[in-house]
Order: sequence, then C-alpha cells, then structure tokens
Amino acid sequence: MTTTPSLDEARARVREQGGQELLERLEHLDGRVADLRATRDRDADLPPAPGAGTAIDFDVVVAGGGLSLLLVPLLADRGLRVAVCERGQAGVVHREWNVSAAELRPLVEGGLFRAEELPELMVAAYRHGICRWHGGGTYPVKGVLDRAIDATRLLAETRRRAEARGVRFFDYHEVVGQSAGPSAIAVRVRPRGGEARELIARLFVDARGAASPAATADLLCPTVGGVLSGLAEGPGLDEVDPGIGEILVTTEHVVEGRQHIWELFPGRAGHATVYSFYYARREEVAPGALLRLYARFWQQLPRYKRGEARLVRPTFGYIPGWSRLGPGPAPQQGRSVLFGDVAARHSPLTFCGFGALLRSIVPGAQAIAAAIERDDRSGRPLAGVVADAPLHRGTGALSRLIATPPRAAQQAHELNALLDAAFGTLHALGNEAYAALLRDEMTADDFLRFLWATARRRPQVYAEVVRQLGLRDVGRWGWQLAREALQRRGLRR
Repeated sequence: MTTTPSLDEARARVREQGGQELLERLEHLDGRVADLRATRDRDADLPPAPGAGTAIDFDVVVAGGGLSLLLVPLLADRGLRVAVCERGQAGVVHREWNVSAAELRPLVEGGLFRAEELPELMVAAYRHGICRWHGGGTYPVKGVLDRAIDATRLLAETRRRAEARGVRFFDYHEVVGQSAGPSAIAVRVRPRGGEARELIARLFVDARGAASPAATADLLCPTVGGVLSGLAEGPGLDEVDPGIGEILVTTEHVVEGRQHIWELFPGRAGHATVYSFYYARREEVAPGALLRLYARFWQQLPRYKRGEARLVRPTFGYIPGWSRLGPGPAPQQGRSVLFGDVAARHSPLTFCGFGALLRSIVPGAQAIAAAIERDDRSGRPLAGVVADAPLHRGTGALSRLIATPPRAAQQAHELNALLDAAFGTLHALGNEAYAALLRDEMTADDFLRFLWATARRRPQVYAEVVRQLGLRDVGRWGWQLAREALQRRGLRR
C-alpha cells in the first residue's frame, strides 16, 4: 500500500517531472483550496450597484474563457453585445476533451460549426470504452466518450468566430466582484498589474468553475494528469490500446480514505490523455491536495501503464460536483446565471462536463436572450440555463458513496466490489442501458431496474449504502427516485 507523500516530497517529484512553472501553478491553485472548501456568498471586492439610467456597456459579461466560450458566439448571433473576461487568455487550454459523436450536434444546431467541419475537430475515435474495477471484471461500452476532440483547435476557432461576431475579449482581466441594480449589474474587473474598473451589463454569466464564489456544491474532485507520450502500446492491461478509451479504472483499493480512479483517452498517434482523481466531500479536501495527488500520479502511473512516460501538457484542477442530496450552487446576485462547472449540473457519476455543457449551449443562449428581451427588473438570478438530467437525482448518491469510502482497513475492498457489481449489472443490461447511464440519458424506470439488479447481485449493498451515506441521505435519495418514477408515470405533478 502506498501512502500520500509529504508536501516536500510532492514538490520535489512535481518539479522533477513537470518543472518549476508547473509546481508554481499547482501551488497557486492549492493556495485557494481554503476558499474552495468554504461556503462563499460573493466576491470580496464589490463595486457600487448601478442605479436606474446607468449607461450599459454590454448586454452580457461572461467571466471565464474555457469551455464556456462555446456559448458566446450563440449569444452574439442573437444580437447581444458580449464581453468575455478571463484571468488568463480566453480560449487557451491544456488538454483534449472526449465526447460521443451524437453529443457534438449542438455545435451544428447552434450554427457555430457546419456538420462537415466536425471531423476536423476530432483527433481519435475508439472501437469502444471500458470500465474496470480492481479485483473485478472489465466492462466494455460503445458510444460513450469515444471521440477525442482537439480542444485547442475547438476553442481557438470558437474565439475567432466570436470575435468576427463582435464579441470583445478582456484577456488577463480577473473578475473580483459584482453588484446588481434594478436594471443592470456592475462587474468589477482587475487587469494584471493594473487598476480595477467596472463593466456595466444587463446580465452576468459566471463560468469560472471551481474558482467562482458560487461554486458551493458538496463534492470536489481533485484531478491531475495530462497529455503523455512514451507509454507502451498493445493489448495488455498495462498498455495503451489506441482503439479503446478507459473511462473509469481502479488499480488498488481504498488508500487513506480515498478511492483513486484513472481515466485514459488515446489522442494523436503516440499520445494519450491520462488522469488520476478522487471524489471527496468538499470539507475533506486538504490544502496541498493537487500537489500531493500529482506526486502520487507519477508514483503510481507505472502500476497503471508501463513505458517511459513524458509529460507533453499538464492538466489539473478542482472539479466541483453536486450529489443532489442537498442544495445546489445558485447565483447570490440578481441578474446573474451560473454556467459550466460552477453550476455542477454535469454527471455526478462521471463528471462528464463537456457533454452536459454542449447540451446547454443552445437552450442557454435562448434563455439568456429571452431574459434580456424581457428585461426582468426584479433582479432575480436566472434559473434553468444549464440542463440537469433527471437521472442525476439517482447517480448523485452514487458519487457521494464514492466520496465516502469505508475507513476501516478490513473494508478497503468493499467500494471496488460494489462498483464491480454495479457495472457488471449495467453490462448485463445491454449496451443501450449501459451507455445511456454514462451519457446521462437513462430513464428513472431503467435506473431503478439497474439498482434492483445490482442488489440481487450483491445483497450486502443495502448495509454498505446505509453505513456510508447514513439513513437521512438514503431516505432523501429514495424519495427523489420514487418522485421521479411517479412523475414519469404521470401520477404526481
């Protein structure tokens, strides 16, 4: 069994593998973990709220220039004046993303890309993906995260098309506060090395992910890894098969109260994007979590895949997640909306935020444009922009379960055994049901059928779930599932 390295050991290993710049970036983000663990209501630097008749600079100010950039051209297409503020450079990423081919349709439906352009964004396609749990079986699935997308090209092209539509970009401008008035919202931004200023907008879109004060969901997922070269290719479990995506894989049981999980997605020839992560309750993520996890990544990588791994581009961050067993993130200011990771409406089981965000860009742009056209002077936050699949009310408890593994050493194997039983059941139900759950498309009836089948396969699941979640959360979960099933049958409004 391995142990978590000390901070000094972690610093030395990260510096050795990724260099001093990577170490400094990790330490900067880890330095904010106290903020990520806290429940925060607002930014610290509040500008004066704009009064009636204040001149409007933009219809929409968007904070964050990552995946949320996909929303921006769609807003401009609706005649809105849009600004994007990013503490770095908007549209610059350090990874590829994976998605199913069908989930790319909103890019075409929204008018951002033509159908014939989509293949140009793909760097790899797989025969199938797999999930594998330590000590258990391997369960293949088709049609899930089976297209690797060139994220650099996608966002660079999106930015170019946004600029052509008149969108204004404020690179290296950090949003430090906002205050809503009766007809507008003031957004205070601070340029790197400069004086703060205010942008006045009709609506503020917060797309800052875990860095946002509104990222108050109950789970955090520390994630590290990157694009690697030099890994051995072949059909073995410890090799990379370019035709297979590894969606969820474990190579050990619970260690020090955490179940570490791997993902691997082949990309360009000789490259693969590899992640290591764990689910945790927000309050249990300790300072230095990313630094220690990155050191552990290099320590444990040979146990997962052999070869002479070289880091091409690092990837790391905190992904906020919501179990649906308590209140979700919500904007604390009027004339505001949450979008992307900060809203935590992605799958709580697989944290597949790319697919969830793609599903949200067209209805999100429509809702924002409609809100501005109505010009709701109540100042209420805008709801309903990021779609939340009904299935998430079921899978959310599973994510809380993974974030609360058994603590006793003699029970360290239980979580993998439970997950193996669950995914063995999914595989037995057939690819349609299996893929539907991982793509957030499974119906409530099929999800209940999956739970009952898992319980038959592993009867002790009842005791394990109650022990790890507690009676209150189990009761809340059961009520949510029953309510969803009744609604599906039209028995309850």
